[in-house]
Amino acid sequence: MTHFLFFIAAIVAGTINALAGGGGLITFPVLMLVVTPVTADATSALALFFAYPTAVWRTRSQLEGVFGTRWLWLLLVPIVLGGLIGAVLLSRTDSRSFIELVPWLVLVATVVIVLRPVLVRRDETGSVHPDITLLLWPVAVAGIFLVGLYGGYFGSGIGILMIGALTFISRGDIRHVVALKNFLTLCMRGVAVLVLVYEGNVNWTYGVPMAVGGLIGGYLGGMISHRANRGVIRGIVIAIGFAASAYYFWKLYSQVLLHAGGE
Repeated sequence: MTHFLFFIAAIVAGTINALAGGGGLITFPVLMLVVTPVTADATSALALFFAYPTAVWRTRSQLEGVFGTRWLWLLLVPIVLGGLIGAVLLSRTDSRSFIELVPWLVLVATVVIVLRPVLVRRDETGSVHPDITLLLWPVAVAGIFLVGLYGGYFGSGIGILMIGALTFISRGDIRHVVALKNFLTLCMRGVAVLVLVYEGNVNWTYGVPMAVGGLIGGYLGGMISHRANRGVIRGIVIAIGFAASAYYFWKLYSQVLLHAGGE
């Protein structure tokens, strides 16, 4: 029964990722109930990874002319390197250290979702702006690397962070930005998941059914993306994020106070 509930949670999270982003705020807290924080993060990453290949395939028409360009490599190298380093850092982080970061990571992911309308701005023609200048490229590449580092280490809200970063780089419209985000996130999360699997951080008992659920959720999200009320879904995700963050802050600091009182 537990595995079935986790399977359903992954379907919901995969659907939310396709519609509004923030599906990790569903899978990660659920997994925290049964496994250590590091394992929960790694298993959540595996569960939601399989929605990205279908997303790339669905938006492939927007990527024509991008592959093989030096411009793409200026983004691909730092994002993959950041994801690789982030995953290694997660694997080398003990559960006690990671659990102290959990409330802040969940809070950051939730705030990013709140700020999504600011991060993703369009003009009347649908173009994203401002256009980046040559002098800002080093800053943009460094920003993409930091986004990859966060994505490899935690990952919840990574899609929105990626769109925000690409908004200041791509001269294409929002559809091109989303397609590019899907491809870069696929590469970055793919490398991170490989590291986490190699390091033995994934709980396969929950990971396999949740990966299937994430795949189904991503497909369902693509089907209903034009019909769902994204504002309502986004509001639900934000509420869950703030509630989970408050709970983790309370749990962490109540233990700290209890430990201090016992000394």
